[in-house]
Amino acid sequence: MKTDIQIAQEAVLEPVAKIAEKLQISEEDLEMYGRYKAKISDEYMDKIKDRQDGKLILVTAINPTPAGEGKTTTSVGLGQAFGKLGKKAVIALREPSLGPCFGVKGGAAGGGYAQVVPMEDLNLHFTGDFHAVTSANNLLAAMLDNHIQQGNELGIDTRAVVWKRCLDMNDRALRNIVIGMGAKTDGFVREDHFIITVASEIMAILCLADDMKDLKERLGRIVVAYNYKGDPVTAADLNAVGAMAALLKDALKPNLIQTLEHTPAIVHGGPFANIAHGCNSVRATKAALKMADYVITEAGFGADLGAEKFFDIKCRMAGLKPDAVVLVATVRALKYNGGVAKADLGQENMEALKTGIVNLEKHIENLKKYQVPVVVTLNSFITDTENEIGFVKQFCEERDCEFAISRVWENGGEGGIELAGKVLDTLENKESNFKVLYEDDLPLKDKIETVAREIYGAEGVHYTPAAEKQLKRLEEMGFSKLPVCMAKTQYSLSDDPALLGRPSGFTINVREVYVSAGAGFIVALTGAVMTMPGLPKNPAAFNIDVDDSGVITGLF
Repeated sequence: MKTDIQIAQEAVLEPVAKIAEKLQISEEDLEMYGRYKAKISDEYMDKIKDRQDGKLILVTAINPTPAGEGKTTTSVGLGQAFGKLGKKAVIALREPSLGPCFGVKGGAAGGGYAQVVPMEDLNLHFTGDFHAVTSANNLLAAMLDNHIQQGNELGIDTRAVVWKRCLDMNDRALRNIVIGMGAKTDGFVREDHFIITVASEIMAILCLADDMKDLKERLGRIVVAYNYKGDPVTAADLNAVGAMAALLKDALKPNLIQTLEHTPAIVHGGPFANIAHGCNSVRATKAALKMADYVITEAGFGADLGAEKFFDIKCRMAGLKPDAVVLVATVRALKYNGGVAKADLGQENMEALKTGIVNLEKHIENLKKYQVPVVVTLNSFITDTENEIGFVKQFCEERDCEFAISRVWENGGEGGIELAGKVLDTLENKESNFKVLYEDDLPLKDKIETVAREIYGAEGVHYTPAAEKQLKRLEEMGFSKLPVCMAKTQYSLSDDPALLGRPSGFTINVREVYVSAGAGFIVALTGAVMTMPGLPKNPAAFNIDVDDSGVITGLF
């Protein structure tokens, strides 16, 4: 069996200018990054702003398991299937992070015969967007510490610095550090921290900004520290906005590439969904809606994280109204939720399937709270049996969900035609009356508890004393109308990754709350979720290499 990277490397790519022609984008409106990658110019984005929007389809999934779900693979394959049916479609995805690519999760280009390419470029440096975010983040950190070193005119309390440095790599040793060691000229000694780039507020800002003007306004609102009076100090106070925006000038432009079947794919931005808001950029999604009749986008991890944040943060802020949701599951993952060990998932086990399908049931219930029609798809594995497939199909149809098998991993677009047909039928026959889960005027605690109870199924929320104090202060500072971004494990509906299926009787534990004022949301850290992951004992990096000809191997 060929690996994903072998399939991708054997593909014959079309020049990106030819891909752009399918969307009526001229070569003059592209900024080339070689033959197969390009950024879409601001001038073109302005040209299309008054066009009618196409239909917006969100792809989400059940909680991820070691068995694999294939959300990105399904997104790509669905886009290819629309192409097979003669429909004008664009896929809008997030960019992968280097951290998980070299760690345990892997990249995010899809898989099998449903991939976006050039796969190696996308999973590694791509067009440099993540490096730009990292540089802008760390420039702000440097200017903050320099301000303190040069006399601290703003009266910054060095014990109340909240801005962290970042790196696009899993490196647990940098989570908690001490800086300023050495001579007097080396700065003030203080505790500092690193987060992974995809958790940086600047990544969230990049993905939520409408244009350069909006980007700069958001950058200016970033709270970096508090002064001795307890008042916030912002990036604008440090006069850092212009230089940060200059670093982000090109990163703000969406990237155009293609799938293995030459379907256009706009890949831009990449905040994690467990520690950030988990969606590709608003600019990319809005542009795609002007370019095509159908836009397939995805949100990170399970629907309790990615979809909830797509709806309650991205759609709320950007005025987007999704027309349908595709919910991805696998028989293997459902049996894993039913207590089957990973090594035994290939064997038919109806009892485990019946036990584990409650995870899918909860996600269906959650998505329906947003009043958007749902299509459930089973990402097919060769070990799936007719009994298992039939049980899941009946389960979904009894809950008023369309159901389809997806075989895009092995058959590309052809394997997604059944799913595409169900999506098209849903778009034609079921109306979306999208609404957010909670209103802006709700107090912050009520917003957190609404998500915890309604989406996770928690009995309640416990706050540490520090979190209680932080919430009260944020309300006093005027941030009460912002939506909440819940930082939670992706592996469970609860904040305990060991609780599979559909847990009940649990409490969500909020240990820290802070504002991302530029992004425009409140972050609530729950359980043991970390903003700087670590590498596993046997990281994926062990298997990655490049030969004398420059051909990369082992990426997948």
